[in-house]
Amino acid sequence: MKKYVLKRVLISAVTVLVILLVLFLMLELMPGSPFNDEKLTEAQKIVINAKYGLDKPILVRFGNYIASMLSGDFGVSYTISKNTPITTLLESRLPISLRLGGQAILIGTLIGLILGIVAALKHNTIYDTITTVISVIGVSLPSYVFAMALIYFLGFQWKWFPLLYQMKSPVFSSIMPTISLCMFTIATVARFTRTEMLEVLGSDYMLLAESKGINSFHLIFRHALRNALIPIITVLAPLVVGLMTGSLVIEKLFSIPGIGSLLVSAIQSNDYNVVVALSFIYSVMYIGIMLVVDILYGVIDPRIRLAKGDEHE
Repeated sequence: MKKYVLKRVLISAVTVLVILLVLFLMLELMPGSPFNDEKLTEAQKIVINAKYGLDKPILVRFGNYIASMLSGDFGVSYTISKNTPITTLLESRLPISLRLGGQAILIGTLIGLILGIVAALKHNTIYDTITTVISVIGVSLPSYVFAMALIYFLGFQWKWFPLLYQMKSPVFSSIMPTISLCMFTIATVARFTRTEMLEVLGSDYMLLAESKGINSFHLIFRHALRNALIPIITVLAPLVVGLMTGSLVIEKLFSIPGIGSLLVSAIQSNDYNVVVALSFIYSVMYIGIMLVVDILYGVIDPRIRLAKGDEHE
């Protein structure tokens, strides 16, 4: 298992480097530059490019950037906040997106699991029907539709929550954005939990366990749910990264100063350093989450753990 994890970590590191190189090449091929001000003369542009090292070959710039990044230096912003260290920009924005996404994932997963379990245990009843309806609505409607409905009713009509995100009240003002983001997670987790639980509950080994007199609680949560978690985790992993790194539309609707809006602004203004830094964060989080999920497979199902151990011994 240790060899497997080490191999996965090395592959993940190489993957991140390849992603960064491809990103550098794509930005190099994009039209324009960070300094598109018509007032600048060609001589001034040459001086500015030399100041920021943009006149060097792309492989040299890529090597310099990797060396700086390993020391925690992502460079400075060219246009969004001129000469401001990118770490400074991220310090204020990244925690907001992570907290908002974390809340949505936690709430969405818990509610989705509960709905899915209840629907499976109460198959073909009103509870199953309600869960199915919630799942269809949650998957079909985009998060911004829920957000606009919440803004109109809870924020504008009933005035229960502030319409926009407030730094002085981060928890209270993030309730509506969190609900908007977690609806898709609730629907997805509930749907997969219901399907997998129904399949597990009808299997031969579950019928055998039930015949041995195992109490209902252990039967459901220790045996049925544990075996149903693997496909649920597989589906949940990409959702975790998407929510933890911020949702652009939700951030725009509620004026949340997260990293989603920062990325769009950086792309529009050709702020290369900011684009690369945020893309690096996205890549590391996605690869890291998938690595954790792969390890969790072995924890949840011992058969997977043993198979991996045999393969690499």
